Amino acid sequence: MTKVLKEGLMSEERRKLVVGGAAAAVGMATSAGAWAAGSDKPEKEEVRIGFIPLTDCASVVMAAALGFDKKYGIKIIPTKEASWAGVRDKLVNGELDMAHVLYGLIYGVHLGVSGAKKDMAVLMTLNNNGQAITLSKKLADKGAVDGASLAKLMATEKREYTFAQTFPTGTHAMWLYYWMAANGINPMKDAKVITVPPPQMVANMRVGNMDGFCVGEPWNHRAIMDGIGITATTTQDIWKDHPEKVLGTTGDFVKKYPNTARAVIMAVMEAGRWIDAGLQNKLKMAETIADKAYVNTSVDAINQRILGRYQNGLGKTWDDPNHMKFFNDGQATFPYLSDGMWFLTQHKRWGLLKEHPDYLAVAKQINQIDLYKEAAAQLKVSVPKDALRSSKFMDGVVWDGKEPAKYADSFKVKA
Repeated sequence: MTKVLKEGLMSEERRKLVVGGAAAAVGMATSAGAWAAGSDKPEKEEVRIGFIPLTDCASVVMAAALGFDKKYGIKIIPTKEASWAGVRDKLVNGELDMAHVLYGLIYGVHLGVSGAKKDMAVLMTLNNNGQAITLSKKLADKGAVDGASLAKLMATEKREYTFAQTFPTGTHAMWLYYWMAANGINPMKDAKVITVPPPQMVANMRVGNMDGFCVGEPWNHRAIMDGIGITATTTQDIWKDHPEKVLGTTGDFVKKYPNTARAVIMAVMEAGRWIDAGLQNKLKMAETIADKAYVNTSVDAINQRILGRYQNGLGKTWDDPNHMKFFNDGQATFPYLSDGMWFLTQHKRWGLLKEHPDYLAVAKQINQIDLYKEAAAQLKVSVPKDALRSSKFMDGVVWDGKEPAKYADSFKVKA
């Protein structure tokens, strides 16, 4: 057993306390038995799930910490990873069974544009919202505090500007590029873009390696706490209720272990529902994942933004109703086909895909909607009627999953 896993294991006493709290909050006596015995018994009972130290790994971690996994005949072993590239490699070679992973990473691997090509699967969405774009305090001191003022500074003070994202086909790259482009900045031509693992963002900004970055929490809030960055925008202000991390695995895993996959969906969905159930649960989650075995930061860095309490580092504070959601009555966990397709449209826009794929066919291959529906039915979680949804972005452009090629080609600013 690795040192990280040993550190991450709670004492049995503490575990009982936490599970007791979960029972009070959600009522743990749900109808789980149907999937835990007979022909529906999980084929593989121990499931290694990789995660990166980010707030949105919480439903995977809490599924194990609260014992939701045991209800469905499995044992989730959360394993801490150093980078998204490492997560990708371990998923592909089978060292990890599943992962808390970037939506666009799964799609990139499936199409062979972010590493070796392999059939991949999205079992569920883990969360909506809750990422941000941070600009360095040095830029803020020169007046660059949002997209418009950044574009103005870059036009007047000519030099090389460096921005960081977390993985080339991932969510943070796409949020960063969309935001910059909507403000008239071409990320491919007007700036240098580098890839940095999430936990290393703050340290790299501190030593001046980048002017800005897009990453998940708690690292944006951490930059404010450390006095080195300001929040220029939240990702929910780019796309309200956007998909973020997913529970990802390989196509082979789903074919070989469908019952196991379903059981994990149920355990993680129940953990997400527990987190969203109230203030005390969110605070307990923050306390748990702040531990060095998981996110390894102070509880204060996590607990404000999960409650929607935001500050930008320049004196502005606000309550954001569109903060990070792990369940949201099943809206946050459903793997909409249109969500997956959107990432493909942006991969095409920025030259990561050279040709238009069959957008809908690819999304249907990857997103395991039938398996998700089976799990949701057991948990009595409502499922949207349509696997496509309509969303309006910060620039007023609507994405509804229809005519994806036309949508991908419609942007003025592109690679």
